[in-house]
Amino acid sequence: MKWPERWLGSGTGLWLASPWRRAIVAALAGALPMLAFPAPSWWWFAYVALVPWILLARSAPTGRRAAYDGWLGGLGFMLAVHHWLLPSLNVFTVVIAALLGALWAPWGWLVRRFLGGVPSAGRVGAALLVLPSGWLMVELVRSWQGLGGPWGLLGSSQWQVEPALRLASVGGVWLLSFLVVAVNVAVAVLVAVRESRMPAVAGLVATAAATSATWVWSPRPDVTGQVRIAVVQPGVIGGANSAEARFSREEALTRTLAGQDPDLVVWGESSVGFDLANRPDLANRLAALSRMTGADIMVNVDAHRSDHPGIYKSSVLVGPQGPTGDRYDKMRLVPFGEYIPARSLLGWATSVGKAAGEDRRRGTEQVVMNAGHGLRVGPLICFETAFPDMSRHLAQDGAEVLLAQSSTSTFQHSWAPEQHASLAALRAAETGRPMVHATLTGVSAVYGPGGERIGSWLGTDASTAAVYDVPLARGVTPYVRFGDWPVHAALLILAALCATEGFRAFRPRRTAPEPLVPPARTAHESPARHGR
Repeated sequence: MKWPERWLGSGTGLWLASPWRRAIVAALAGALPMLAFPAPSWWWFAYVALVPWILLARSAPTGRRAAYDGWLGGLGFMLAVHHWLLPSLNVFTVVIAALLGALWAPWGWLVRRFLGGVPSAGRVGAALLVLPSGWLMVELVRSWQGLGGPWGLLGSSQWQVEPALRLASVGGVWLLSFLVVAVNVAVAVLVAVRESRMPAVAGLVATAAATSATWVWSPRPDVTGQVRIAVVQPGVIGGANSAEARFSREEALTRTLAGQDPDLVVWGESSVGFDLANRPDLANRLAALSRMTGADIMVNVDAHRSDHPGIYKSSVLVGPQGPTGDRYDKMRLVPFGEYIPARSLLGWATSVGKAAGEDRRRGTEQVVMNAGHGLRVGPLICFETAFPDMSRHLAQDGAEVLLAQSSTSTFQHSWAPEQHASLAALRAAETGRPMVHATLTGVSAVYGPGGERIGSWLGTDASTAAVYDVPLARGVTPYVRFGDWPVHAALLILAALCATEGFRAFRPRRTAPEPLVPPARTAHESPARHGR
């Protein structure tokens, strides 16, 4: 029996000999991790979800076939995690998934390189470092804003697991992704290679020991007090005059907060559809609400600016006297949703889906605002909550509370709202700062400085205003202090691999020395003299 059939069985191995059937299996195997994310949120499944994909790639008859398995599995993963984009981008979603899926082709090759056949203990040990590092490089590259950003990082599936949140405070979501992939590699070896089970078990024990040590020794946020922050979620409002109607609904909900003593009121993304400089009547109404509630109001303006050309999405702080002058313009925009990359070439996307008809303009720097009552807040807008570096920089700049203003109304009946709300738990744990995620139509959520949930989520069917007692914390987490060190460690591991492979490839091969042949002798035992 050939080695690929050891775990497949001869019948299954023959069935997978068809390139088309194998391609389908690879895409389905890559899609499995989707179940670890909200809405199913089977966080435990993340630790075995990659096993079928790994087993398939290691069984590939050639390195090229393993790279194809990696690519098609990546396509399945990207399509599954972003399936809620299909109604908006239609077939373009599949095209994007296929392009980004190619990032996993080298990873598939590495799986076969280290786990193919009957790997030695050394190869298994190396795989436990190299394969998670390779996965991290894929996540790093696709996290670039122009490629769609870090939505669906494998580590973010652990947003509700307390030990994982503690690990996030040490190494961010990157450390979680590394460890989750390492566990999957160990489980795959346990399943498929009986001769290599000892190093796989050792890898699992080492992971458990590292997690336990982090649980015991990593610093906990030092809670110093609390603030009352109100979230206003108007719900779905449509129609020709939806901007005016939404503002009126938000105004009515904010009035209900009078007497509840909030320190800050937060509205969702695109909660104001007009530039306040051009609509002093709206600015005056907001100032009146601020005086009534006794708190500043953070609104989000999505409109053409009077002082700059183009449309901006901006967090704007309004106090009792009107706009305070504090403003943050969104820096990282959603490709196709808020702008079309290379519009002259890809502008046709507007004809096949709900791509942006006009590009939004980008802001230039992050801002920490003084929101009254001595509270310093760091705003993020929608898509930006997926980027761990942005919340980290706000914490470094002195933000006491992270504020996210979002709107997922386009994807109201999909998994997107819950996936988006879960990201705030990771950002809070990474920075040791509480995070408020306020949306127009749900899901709105609040998390404490350790990533723990505060109060209840406001679901997609809610239209209300809610007040949360949010704990404040001081201190600096290891992740804020040291940054993306797991990524740097992964780069060093892969660099060492490349150096080792290069040395082996170019090392001069030793040729066997010619055997020493004794001189021929004559019958009288005297050396023969050649040529005579």
